[in-house]
Amino acid sequence: MNNAEFDAVISKLGDSPEKNSPEENIMVGDAYRKSNRPVESIPFYEAAIKEGTTDEAANLYLAQGLKVEQRYDEAQKVLDNYVPRARNEKIKALAEKEIQNLREIDDLHERESYYRVKNLQDINTERAEYSPVFSRNYLYFTSNRDVSKIYRTTGTPFTDIYRVASKGANVKISTLGPLDPIINHLDTNEGSVAISPDGTSMIFAKGNNGKAKGYSEVNLFFTRYRNGKWSEPVPLSINVAEAWDSTPAFSPDGTTLYFSSTRPGGYGGADLYQAKVNRRGRWVDVRNLGPEVNSAGDDVFPYVSKDGSLYFSSDGHAGFGKLDIFQAIREGGHVTVKNLGKPMNSSADDFGLYQFNLTKGFFTSNRRGGKGDDDIYTFINDDPDLKVVNYFLTGITVTTDDAGEEIILPNTKVSLTTDNGEVLDEAFTGADGSFNFRVYPEEHYDLISEKTDYFTVRKDFTTIGKTVDKTTLTEFITDVNFETKIMMDPIVLEKAIVLENIYYDLDKANIRPDAALVLDSLVQIMNDNPEIFIELGSHTDNRADDNYNLRLSLQRAQSAVSYIINEGIDAKRITAKGYGETQLIIKNAETEEEHQRNRRTEFKVLRYNPRDRDDELPPDEPVDEYDRFFKDSGDGN
Repeated sequence: MNNAEFDAVISKLGDSPEKNSPEENIMVGDAYRKSNRPVESIPFYEAAIKEGTTDEAANLYLAQGLKVEQRYDEAQKVLDNYVPRARNEKIKALAEKEIQNLREIDDLHERESYYRVKNLQDINTERAEYSPVFSRNYLYFTSNRDVSKIYRTTGTPFTDIYRVASKGANVKISTLGPLDPIINHLDTNEGSVAISPDGTSMIFAKGNNGKAKGYSEVNLFFTRYRNGKWSEPVPLSINVAEAWDSTPAFSPDGTTLYFSSTRPGGYGGADLYQAKVNRRGRWVDVRNLGPEVNSAGDDVFPYVSKDGSLYFSSDGHAGFGKLDIFQAIREGGHVTVKNLGKPMNSSADDFGLYQFNLTKGFFTSNRRGGKGDDDIYTFINDDPDLKVVNYFLTGITVTTDDAGEEIILPNTKVSLTTDNGEVLDEAFTGADGSFNFRVYPEEHYDLISEKTDYFTVRKDFTTIGKTVDKTTLTEFITDVNFETKIMMDPIVLEKAIVLENIYYDLDKANIRPDAALVLDSLVQIMNDNPEIFIELGSHTDNRADDNYNLRLSLQRAQSAVSYIINEGIDAKRITAKGYGETQLIIKNAETEEEHQRNRRTEFKVLRYNPRDRDDELPPDEPVDEYDRFFKDSGDGN
């Protein structure tokens, strides 16, 4: 709610809950809450509930206001009284979650903490300073300190992006100033900023000023630093016009963008999302980070550390009051979310963490004792037992040449996926065919490798049983590197490929259990390569007459095809053919083993309809990562 709307409500209804009706008290309480003044909403919600309001959300909002005041027992009592008589299932579920959060407060208070925090007084003012980002010896942040630019909707100054030269937390205040006018527009709120790892690209949140057609809320904009100046910011194509897309952050390697959004389909208010940069420098494949991270409240200000941890702020997970800072750690296929505890968190808003090394960094808070509104703080983690173990999987994609020699296969898409099909990361191999992924302890993965005119390949990898015992380590940071190789076979029409270990008993056409396992792998190949149409051919030995063997081989092929179709493969994509004894591998077979080799099953590709792979570049395209990073910004990417 903006200042004008707030003033209108207060002037019309007054500021005395005793004189208002329940409906009027709800309106005043909502006005304070939406203006980020939940403590002042308390008496109005209390009065409305006492007077029998039918607005069930008042109970939840009252409890949240009491929580900010650290009146935790009173907050829980309000919700305990409400839940048994709740009729609104949505509000009831939120109240039950808040009760659960409140029950964890004592544990949060008792949790040992090695963090030390300090107000960065040199740059803070009575106005708001927030969202610190450190890049190339400069500290960037957002502030509304310029009182000459007033935002009429709120009555406060517009927010702009500033920077100051800094060595860690030691700022050179004489260098502090706003970014160029091309970034900081006169009549627009510029918000949180993300700087690419090479320092040349920036994505930041900005309120619409009417120039970006189709955008009515806060959206993400891109600009690049070239020839000593920033380019004209353009909106990212991943923005949702009517949503609030904000708080961007890059992954340490710059290939993933994290941000918060109120777009439809989330789990609460603002949710955290990620997008990947493709080979053409465009942001694609937007994904919600899921219910382990996102809550029914607001989840905002993501930051991914160099140790792979995701830090973010939330008022929906168990915390002390308003926004708290959390750390999400992945291990064993699950994500654990941990409140950083005090003093990093307070009953006020704590958000926007950024590390300039693994034990030091910045964050924002509007806690008591600051210089004004939002202030930037520094922190140090003095945990004596802190040990960082990074797990990486490096590999190469290869194929064979006409002579059968192994050669590098560049420009290949490799995806790291979990057992349930979730894509954790993607990469394109460069000229050296290499890729590199961060992996996590005690997890199993599938590596899926794709390239036009080659069979898509699936290879498994696991870190289960390979986790390092941190108590045995002496170094602060330990990197554990695993290696793998992925062989890619070209798709050649009419080339027979033997399905190893598919055998049939003498004079039988039924699918044996050992053959079923191999056919399952062919089902996987068909699923991974939807563009191929195949013939499945069966062969017999020569221990019967020709006609019998032809009939038997066709029956065997049909049996295998029926098995594959029953596993969900479209019948139009696969045909059966019996070859009998016309194509013996061992023409003068004598032993049972030799006869069994003749009783084989093969498949060959009859037709191939290559997919349009938007992410794949022509072979002569440059592959240096930052030569292509954000290369094409024509659509705002």
